[in-house]
Amino acid sequence: MKMNLYSSVSFILFTLIALQCPPLTIQKATETCSSTLPLNDLTFNSSLLQCVEAWTPENYILRYARTVENTWSFILSAPDSSVFIGIGFSTNGQMIGSSAVVGWLPPNGGQGHTKQYFLGGKSPGKVMPDQGDLVIVNGSLKIESVSSRLYMSFQLTVEMPERAFFTLRDLLGSSHLRRGLGSQSVVKGSSHSMLRKMHGLMNMFGWEILIIIGAIVARHMEQTTAYFYGYLLLYSHIAIQMTGFLLGSIGIICGLFLENQTNANNVSTHKALGITILVMGFLQVLALFARPDKESKYRKYWNWYHHNIGRVMIILTISNIFYGIHLGKAGTSWNVGYGSAIGVLALAAIGLEVRNFLKNTKCFDFPA
Repeated sequence: MKMNLYSSVSFILFTLIALQCPPLTIQKATETCSSTLPLNDLTFNSSLLQCVEAWTPENYILRYARTVENTWSFILSAPDSSVFIGIGFSTNGQMIGSSAVVGWLPPNGGQGHTKQYFLGGKSPGKVMPDQGDLVIVNGSLKIESVSSRLYMSFQLTVEMPERAFFTLRDLLGSSHLRRGLGSQSVVKGSSHSMLRKMHGLMNMFGWEILIIIGAIVARHMEQTTAYFYGYLLLYSHIAIQMTGFLLGSIGIICGLFLENQTNANNVSTHKALGITILVMGFLQVLALFARPDKESKYRKYWNWYHHNIGRVMIILTISNIFYGIHLGKAGTSWNVGYGSAIGVLALAAIGLEVRNFLKNTKCFDFPA
């Protein structure tokens, strides 16, 4: 199902159903997009809303429109069968990392409840109430039951809602969001998901993991006295760093394509750091061809430049990758995986330094 919101806008639509299943004899109040909207006290003009039957088997209807500049209005309706209903907005086509608006009515009657949630995962502790990236217009969010149907209405202040539209499965929530059961997917996940993963993985393996391994090889190379072994380490260092540079460059190119396709507006710092790292990597490659002979009086300046640019580049890359994980809301698994890899490499580097210190190895500089 495709929706055309000024240039292709889609949403994540999901339903959260309580553990207590409603009796099978309950008759669902049906509605279609041609039905008259039975709401009179809305804070926006409902005549401008477009309509889509978002989940036909369960008669879920979504109405939406940009009613004023940078303000989008929504009405989600469903049969009132003691269920939670909600709509989520994702930057990567996945439920995890999205922000959602959820509404429900108490089983014994009374005023309805609505909240924004950040869906950090499928476990109860990661579904966080009163958190998320949505800017909801004050006073616009409410839920009510009319003619045996639930109507949740709200407005968002945003240039364009995030892309990706599908229902969810097995969402575990807090005390308000108990175990839920979603429907089948309406539309597949974002086509940008693979490009986003490639951007992250290429940068991790290229700019950081391989570059750090190459730096460790270079450090060990400087501390060996074996002539042939030293040359072997030298060429290994060059090969590893060149591979890291190529993979990292591909990762940055993927990031530029991703920014263009998603119209991301919060990645300027991340992008600037990435381009800075790319330039520094290119300067390191050029330094290989400008390496003076060991007898040259400029050799010490070249060593200072090459070593310190490399160190700064590694520090910037670690910071930027963690920042990218944060921007992409990739989750704890990415932070833990990448942090663990960096930790292992740091321990390996420290171990080699201790080993060489204990052996009191003399430093060796290579001939040209």
